[in-house]
Formats: sequence, structure tokens, C-alpha cells
Amino acid sequence: MRLPEIQGEIERRLLVNYGVDPEAAARVLPAPFRPQLVGDAAVAGICLMRLGHMRPAHLPAPLGLRSENAAHRVAVEWDTPAGPRTGVYIPRRDSDSWANLAIGGRIYPGEHHRARFIVTEDDDHVAVAFRSVDGSTEVDVSVRLAEELSGSRLFADIRDASAFFEAGSTGYSATSRPQRFDGLGLKTSAWKVEPTSVDHARSSFFDDLALFPEGTARVDCALLMRRVPVRWQPLESLYAHMEPVT
Repeated sequence: MRLPEIQGEIERRLLVNYGVDPEAAARVLPAPFRPQLVGDAAVAGICLMRLGHMRPAHLPAPLGLRSENAAHRVAVEWDTPAGPRTGVYIPRRDSDSWANLAIGGRIYPGEHHRARFIVTEDDDHVAVAFRSVDGSTEVDVSVRLAEELSGSRLFADIRDASAFFEAGSTGYSATSRPQRFDGLGLKTSAWKVEPTSVDHARSSFFDDLALFPEGTARVDCALLMRRVPVRWQPLESLYAHMEPVT
């Protein structure tokens, strides 16, 4: 059975990006994925997203759900019969939505962990913190809107950064079955990102020295998306022992 597209609005999507040593990035990636490089660095990060009016595409907006969500991600490449593909591998998803927990990985792609979020934001400032109920994952991020993207080692300017992430809008998530990865594609007719300056960014995932030894994962920049209509397209799962889908 083909699953329906889910539509709604990205009320806020904060992409906190890290430049990562390629060898360190490769160690957290299962086959068939390999790090996608920008210059000599892999790209990874945290997506902190509030979604509104999320529902199957045929339902009216008032029936949609609202939720806070987080995904740790690594930009990746993998091979298909049609050639290399790019996207992101997501080792961990967290959400405050019981619906996401209930249907994720069962009825709809993407297994989630329960988390509690604290959000403070206005026109110029966004702060998002969360802690997973199982205690394994914590994030605390604060950014301020900026006139331009500055200080990034990965991207020359906001256009460069925007193009990179728009091209990587296909994501495959880890599941409870190590050989299966659930796929989702993000589609929007109004892609737009804004530059920010990072006040602070902390993640128990990227701060874990067993995964990322000292100096191998560095906060690079953060980008903000607001009030963007979105559709999520379920994709066929990718299996490590099979040819990836095209």
C-alpha cells in the first residue's frame, strides 16, 4: 500500500550545522552511506523543527497536528544503479508528539523518541532545548538572526549554504532493525533560509568524545527557516543488504 503524502507548515526549522572530520563521520554511518564532503570536511548537524497543521494531504488544515521535533543528521552519499545520490542519514529522531511516536516506524516512516522541549523565540532570537525521556539525548541551542552568514568554514555565503541543504532534502532514518532505513522526502514550493549567529550550541551526540574525539566536530553555522509550506513524501525503505532504491 502506498502511503499518502503528509502536508502542513514548517513554523520554524533551525539547522545547526557542524563541520566534522570525515573519518569520525564515517564511523557513525552504516552501510551503504558515506559522508558527503564540503572541501575536506563532512557536514552534520541538528534539525530543530516545529511543525503545524500536519495531516494527510486530502484533509483540511484545522484537523492537522502541531509538534516540536528534533533530528540529528549527517549529510551522506550512497550509490544506486542510476548513480550516486545525496541526502541525510538520521541516527536519532525526537519529538514531543504522541502521534509521531505512535505512527513513526509503524504506519509512517521515521521512528521517534519521546522528548520534552523548552522553546523561547521572537523575531530576532530562537532558543531551543530538549531532553529525551530516556535520558540519552540532550540539546541546548541559542541563535540570533544575522544580516549575513559569517564565520562559516563550510559555506561561502547564505546562497551556498541554502543550495547545499535544499539538494539534500531526502532523509533516511535509523530504525530498530539495523539493516532497514526509513525514507522521507521533503518538498516545498517556498524554500528559504535565513542566516543566524550562534550564541551557543550543545548536543550530547556531538559532544560525545567516544563518537567524536576532541576537535573532530565543530559548530560551523546555523540557518533558520520560518513559515514554509511543506509536504513529506514517504519513500521506499532502503536496506543495507539490497541495492538502494532509485
